Order: sequence, then structure tokens, then C-alpha cells
Amino acid sequence: MKRRILDFLAVIKLKGGETRGPILCFVGPPGTGKTSLGQSIGRALGRKFIRMSLGGVRDEAEIRGHRRTYVGAMPGRIIQEMKRGGSNNPLIMLDEVDKLGTDYRGDPASALLEVLDPAQNFSFTDHYLDVAFDLSRVFFIATANVQDTIPGPLRDRMEIIELPGYTEHEKLEIARRYLLARQKQENGIPEDSLRLSDGGIREIIRSYTREAGVRNLERELGSVCRGIARKIARGETETTVVGEENIADFLGPIRFRWELASEEDEVGVATGLAATAVGGDVLFVEAATVPGKGRLILTGKLGDVMQESAQAALTYARSRALTLDIAPAFFDKNDLHVHVPAGAIPKDGPSAGVTMATALVSAMTRRRVRKDVAMTGEITLRGKVLPVGAIRDKVLAAHRAGSRSVIIPRDNENDLIDVPEEVRRDLSVLLVEHVDEVLKAALHSEKTAEAPRLEPATSAN
Repeated sequence: MKRRILDFLAVIKLKGGETRGPILCFVGPPGTGKTSLGQSIGRALGRKFIRMSLGGVRDEAEIRGHRRTYVGAMPGRIIQEMKRGGSNNPLIMLDEVDKLGTDYRGDPASALLEVLDPAQNFSFTDHYLDVAFDLSRVFFIATANVQDTIPGPLRDRMEIIELPGYTEHEKLEIARRYLLARQKQENGIPEDSLRLSDGGIREIIRSYTREAGVRNLERELGSVCRGIARKIARGETETTVVGEENIADFLGPIRFRWELASEEDEVGVATGLAATAVGGDVLFVEAATVPGKGRLILTGKLGDVMQESAQAALTYARSRALTLDIAPAFFDKNDLHVHVPAGAIPKDGPSAGVTMATALVSAMTRRRVRKDVAMTGEITLRGKVLPVGAIRDKVLAAHRAGSRSVIIPRDNENDLIDVPEEVRRDLSVLLVEHVDEVLKAALHSEKTAEAPRLEPATSAN
């Protein structure tokens, strides 16, 4: 990512400042520094930085302007911002381009096509000005949290550069070098009044934030600084040392517990990995068998694709029943229930296929699943494991959660290049092509006796 941006800037320098070429689009979770990166590029080029937030924009006239026949007509925001900036070659950052809307007033995403197309924007026509305006000298950078919601024609005109989430070590360095100093200044804390140890920062990262970026980390550092400000306002002048042992005095009880290694292995509970708008996360899939007629019950607000993955996982398990030592009559006498916790949060996508297959087979065979093994991958009816996206974010989530092993599709091997070296050293990564390999790595070989049923309550005479 950094090399691609430097290449882009080098080309601009060699061409004497001419920016005609692909439009950059930074895609990444919130708090990963997309806007800050745009500001840094503007400073490096010596250009005026203009930020335009496109979130919730539904009116095409916001981009192209209003025709002068209307009352209250005005130019579009691009022309207005260039007028305010007093420059015809600024750096314009189009923030949240993935959150554009559309309604009866037009489609602003379609209006952006001419703005961002290097072959057309030299003669951009604003409805208010009604003359061709040259936008080819403007350096456009777009930002988005996810690229799936960017309209296809608009995405085709941009070069996507992904900004993945940070590792724990990267967050520590960012907090120590930049965030803490800024929060001290914003809260009026003298330099020698607060010493926050590396252990304290790590505790904030692990126990008080669950994010790919550093936005919540900065908020928590601000809370610590406000606690110190309260002490200084009471007349306490001595230096306060905040470490892992007393961070709860400022932030309260811990909010998140990532460690999985201390939890016991269970039957029917598999650890999956998911990609969200705020980075990777750990996803638990539960499966249970109950007497019934062979139904598959799915709960947890699962989307259509995820439900189909569960059905494919069940069909695979049924096709391997003899190999897995499952009685043929099992499926006629039992219902299978698959549940993904956090039931109020919608979930979708095919990457939980192997996790669902592992949980189902574990519940059918009474073999426990290793909690410290996290997995991701799409499953087919033949048991093949297909590649999925966001491998870096998912591996980072597994590392944060304390997993010791990660199972990913073999076709995703090249994506491991993006995973930091210190994370790869701590994790054992298993590349698989078939679900049989997943079951061998994730399930214990011995069966566990079924837990006894509760005794019926007896009434006292």
C-alpha cells in the first residue's frame, strides 16, 4: 500500500504535477487513517486539501449544481469548494463514497462518473455555470469502509488501495508516539503529570477496545487524561504512573475478553473468523442435536448465503456419514440446530462454511472442537474449501483472540504476505483444500459421553 502511493507520487513529480491518471480509493475499516493519509499526501504535494463528505448525499445537484432557472440555484459542491479554497488544482478527498444514496432527485454516484473519469473531467459541465470546467488538474482521492457497496461503474474508474487493520504492536507505537501526546495537549495535561506505561496501553488495546483502527483507543486515552485532569484540578501535583495494574481505576471494569486458550474445548462449538465493516472478528458457531425428524434449524439472523452454507455443510456431513461413524438412521431421528451468537446482528457471507461443517460434525460425532483453532473458508458439496476475502483482517482477529492455529484455504496462501511477520511467528497457519483436513486438525479423536439429562423435579409430600 505504501509503495503504491509512493509510486503514484513519483509519477506526479516526474510529470511536473500533472495528475491525469487513475483515481485512488482508500478502502479500510474506520480509524485506520484514510483521511489523515489524504492530508499527508496534500502536504507532500503542496496542494490545498479539501474534504467533501458524501455520506447520505442523495441529490445529483450536489455534484452537478442546480440550473439557474430554479429559485435558490447554486453551483455543485465541487465548484463551491474549489472557489472557497482559491485553487484550481487542490487535493479533493471524497469521503465515504460507499455511502452515497439515490432517490427521485437523481443518482449522485452516476454524476461522479464524469468527475472521476480522466478521459472526461477536463470538460466537466456544472449546470449552474453551464460552461466546461477543467477538473483534470484536481487530485481526487476517495475513501470507503467497504468496496462492495460502491457502484460498479464508479469503482471501475478508481484504483482500490486497501488499508487493513493494525496489529497490537502497531497500535502501541501509534498510541505512544502520537495519540497520547495529542490527548495530553487537548486535555491540558502537563508533560510530567502523566506516565502511561506500555503495559497500560496494551491493556487498553486488549481489554477496552475491539476494533481494527485506533479511534476508540484514542477515546480511552482521552478518558485517562481527563481522570488525571480531575486530580490536577483538586491540587494534586505529583506525577501519576498508570500501568496495567491500575488502568481500571480510570476506565472501569474490562469490557472485552479476547483470550480463548483458557476456555475448555466443547462439543458443537467451533471458532470461526468473520470480516466486518470495522475489521476482522471472531465468530462462534454452535451446533446441537435434538430428537426430531431430520430438520435443519438455523438461528442468529443469518443471511441467505450463510444459510446456504449451512445446508451445504449438512449435505457434506451426510455424504460422509459412514466415514465419520454416524449411524444412517441418525438423520431421520434427530433435528440439527445451528446458532451463531449475537443474534441481533445480521450476518452473511460464505466464509463460515467450514466452521459450520466442523460444528455440525462435532455435534453428530460427540467429538470436541479445539477452541484455540480458528478457521475460515467456503465449502462445497464435495467438501472442497474455496478461497475467501479479508484474510489479513481475519488472521489479525485470531491473533488478538489468543488463537494458536488458523485454518485458511490453500488458494489464499498468497494473502499471507500481507500479514505482519510478528503475527505469523505467533500463529500456526494450516492451508487446506478439503474439509477432511479441517476436521482432522480441529476435532479431538476421542468421543465425549453425552451430558446427562436433568432429572425431573419431584414434589415433596
